[in-house]
Amino acid sequence: MPDTPLRVVDAAREGGARSLAGQDLDPAGTVHWNLVAPELIEAATRRGEGRLADMGPFVAVTTPHTGRSPNDKFVVREPGTEGDVDWGKVNQPLAPEHFASLLGDVKTYLNALPDLFVQDLYCGADSNYRLSVRYVLPNAWHAAFVRNMFIRPGSEDLAGFAPNFTVYHAPEFQADPARHGTRTGTFIVLNLASRIILIGGTRYAGELKKAMFTVMNYLLPRAGVLSMHCSANVGKAGDTALFFGLSGTGKTTLSADPERGLIGDDEHGWSSDGTFNFEGGCYAKVINLSAEGEPDIYQTTQMFGTILENVVLSPSDRKVEFENQSITENTRASYPLPYIRNHVPSGRGGHPEVKFVVQH
Repeated sequence: MPDTPLRVVDAAREGGARSLAGQDLDPAGTVHWNLVAPELIEAATRRGEGRLADMGPFVAVTTPHTGRSPNDKFVVREPGTEGDVDWGKVNQPLAPEHFASLLGDVKTYLNALPDLFVQDLYCGADSNYRLSVRYVLPNAWHAAFVRNMFIRPGSEDLAGFAPNFTVYHAPEFQADPARHGTRTGTFIVLNLASRIILIGGTRYAGELKKAMFTVMNYLLPRAGVLSMHCSANVGKAGDTALFFGLSGTGKTTLSADPERGLIGDDEHGWSSDGTFNFEGGCYAKVINLSAEGEPDIYQTTQMFGTILENVVLSPSDRKVEFENQSITENTRASYPLPYIRNHVPSGRGGHPEVKFVVQH
């Protein structure tokens, strides 16, 4: 059992499942709660956040950021957790007073917007180590992205949903380094004590996903669980395999074996009960993707509900030019796990007996 519980809820601060009082927000505009994929794609298209491609996927462009910004990532340095963090270039400290100033300014910014989109989601397929996460976002397509990427609660669970972590997203808001202690206008800030994540100054959706991986990397080892950056699948005999490697080295491709069940493509935990996915979707690199080379992944890019980042569309028919790197080489597709035919609905597997290391 964890020495520090993963799920900590202060019911007095939550304000109910249909209120942002627990997030200390009082929006002047409309709050859209837990819209499903068709509603979010309709809203994103209506609001001009991107375009529909041939066959129905939604395409968003995130320039000038087309990848994550590791040099703009910070952890709030406070007494309760500072002894557990390996401070340095990767885990840069942010002073509590700078965090308080940035949080206040982000809240003021979000409160003034005409629309906010809230998504209540789970991180962790094993209920023993699952976190409830509330995303507050100004864009419908980012809401669709996190809905693809994380585990979607049933309607019966949403009625009493209480978040363990809150992510405030402000992609168009620029931090002031002098006032907020950041390096630039871009910021990804994790406060482990208050269980708050601030993301701003970048439209790149991968930050929304990886921020929660950072949280799990901190909390799970304290609970006796190994957090892993790997993909996982399982064979017909129940044999679980893990595929480790840096981003872009082929984890997603190898795990999407049509002869095996896909547990997940990127982030997993390994407990005494076996392995489990953190997520409810996949985030595949799609540069030079082809139907012949990767048929299952390619098929997801031809489906409504998939989010495509920074791909180029043919002007004549809006088909994706997968070989086109004019925006970035880091083109991506976000899609729910059920879009892969042989996915494992539980998101869980046994103890791995086969381990592959993926290298360039």
